[in-house]
Amino acid sequence: MTQRGRERTRGRRTDRRADGQPARPASGSTRVEGRPRRVRRVRSRLRRGLGVKPQTGATRVLGMSTTRRAAVLAIVVCALAFTLAVPLRTYLSQRSEIAEQEQRQSELQKEVAELQARQAALNDPAQVEAEARRRLRYVMPGETPYLVQLPQDTQQNPQQQPQQQPGPGDAAWYEQLWSTLGG
Repeated sequence: MTQRGRERTRGRRTDRRADGQPARPASGSTRVEGRPRRVRRVRSRLRRGLGVKPQTGATRVLGMSTTRRAAVLAIVVCALAFTLAVPLRTYLSQRSEIAEQEQRQSELQKEVAELQARQAALNDPAQVEAEARRRLRYVMPGETPYLVQLPQDTQQNPQQQPQQQPGPGDAAWYEQLWSTLGG
């Protein structure tokens, strides 16, 4: 090598020998760059941490430790749970509302069926006449109606007695004044 070549390589590490061939350790030699391989491994483990083993498999691919992967997995599971919670709650509440509406619909269908049966019964003139006699106390021309009142009926219904009408002297003073002014 020339003087100039030595100056260039002085600060750098070279992987070539003086004759231009690549530098290789001798077979069976455990020294590379002046240190044994075992010392290099120990020092790299010390840099990473004493208990850390060399990365393998998924750890090497993802670049995360087991604890970090577990934390990421827990965050993903929580995010999925929160994402599904609102639609699930909505679904369940709508199911209960649907059940209530179906029950109400069946009750209304029963009521409609009863009213249709009542309507069909009231289309019969004999039924209309019986209802008029019972409810409205109508009688046919020429018939004499009789109303039987039992003593126990009058005792049970004292509130149905006609109330006394207030007389002219029973009115309030302002009503009497108004009636005298109005004439």
